[in-house]
Amino acid sequence: MTVTLSDVHEARRILGDVALVTPIQRSRWLESVLGVPVRLKCENLQRAGSFKIRGAYVRISRLSAAERATGVVAASAGNHAQGVALAASLLDTTAVVFMPYGAPIPKENATRGYGAEVHFAGASIDEALVAARAYADETGAVLVHPFDHPDVVAGQGTLGLELVEQVPDAATVVVPCGGGGLLAGVALVCKTLRPDVRVVGVQAEGAASYPGSLTAGAPVPLESMATMADGIAVGCPGAVPFASVTAHVDEFLTVSEESLSQALLLLLERAKQVVEPGGAAGVAALMEHRGRTDLFDGPVVAVLSGGNVDPLLLMQVVRHGLAAAGRYLSITVTIPDRPGELAALLTHLGAAKVNVLDVVHQRVSAQLHVDEVGVALQLETRGDSHRRQVVADLRAAGFTVAYA
Repeated sequence: MTVTLSDVHEARRILGDVALVTPIQRSRWLESVLGVPVRLKCENLQRAGSFKIRGAYVRISRLSAAERATGVVAASAGNHAQGVALAASLLDTTAVVFMPYGAPIPKENATRGYGAEVHFAGASIDEALVAARAYADETGAVLVHPFDHPDVVAGQGTLGLELVEQVPDAATVVVPCGGGGLLAGVALVCKTLRPDVRVVGVQAEGAASYPGSLTAGAPVPLESMATMADGIAVGCPGAVPFASVTAHVDEFLTVSEESLSQALLLLLERAKQVVEPGGAAGVAALMEHRGRTDLFDGPVVAVLSGGNVDPLLLMQVVRHGLAAAGRYLSITVTIPDRPGELAALLTHLGAAKVNVLDVVHQRVSAQLHVDEVGVALQLETRGDSHRRQVVADLRAAGFTVAYA
């Protein structure tokens, strides 16, 4: 079950031009944060939107004709599902995928679009895996595990070969981690070819199965998980990647939901890259742990492992990020309940150069006098200093203002 560098080179030969050689992008804004050169490995631009096609294709390609005739089965929240579905279509076999309830609709639709049959089971990848294994036992379909197989780890390791070739002087490589297949493969390659490179794995705080497992010396399942990063929400490391991670990874970091949200938004705004929360975990770590100068020698390479973000989640994250950056202002202004007062308030706001997003009259409240009305306002501002100035100007003009 051990994976070697030779296995990764063979996986690259098998993949041929099936997987794209994804680009490296310089990140000047992250360089200004860390003070060292930073590069982004844009695997979010890979076929099917993530690195998963690499391992899935290598695994399925090595099945016998009889096994391919029976078909394959997988469990995934979406990225592995798409990788398996695409690989199966390219290799002329059928794919059934079990997804947890609540999996992002775009990932479900894309999986079906690649020709796979989709079923729902459980609330997590781990529970969906139970259903996938049962299906394999009942039908003879071959289970293509999302991370716990040498062929899968070798396939994901081909990203590491590209990275070392594209950034030969890399000093630190930061990789998002769920079950560990990508991190295991990349760490194996980097440490074999460049033993001086520091490899850092990153998990979401609410789904961090590796730190405790590494302390215990064996995979230990989490009792519960809660994170927006569905692509790395895995409750227990796989035995195959765990061995490589134990041997080759120098450091593990966890990141908050707030950091994941900010990283996703900044990648969209500054790098012009659409990245899902799990795929942005490496960048989130650079930002949240930027004070750890011992960790991030440059050049730093952060892997953007996937870009299959649910548009609804993206909208929520963008709104949250804009609010955190001071771009939204929610206030209630008390005005006299007589004609012309609302118009006067809105005229004042127009002069303050704010965009009014929403206005709601509140006539019934214990805090209001009988001749007063509360006006709840959602405003778009240019930043935190502009927000403070708007409120100060309103109060100076005689308005009673309260933050909503």
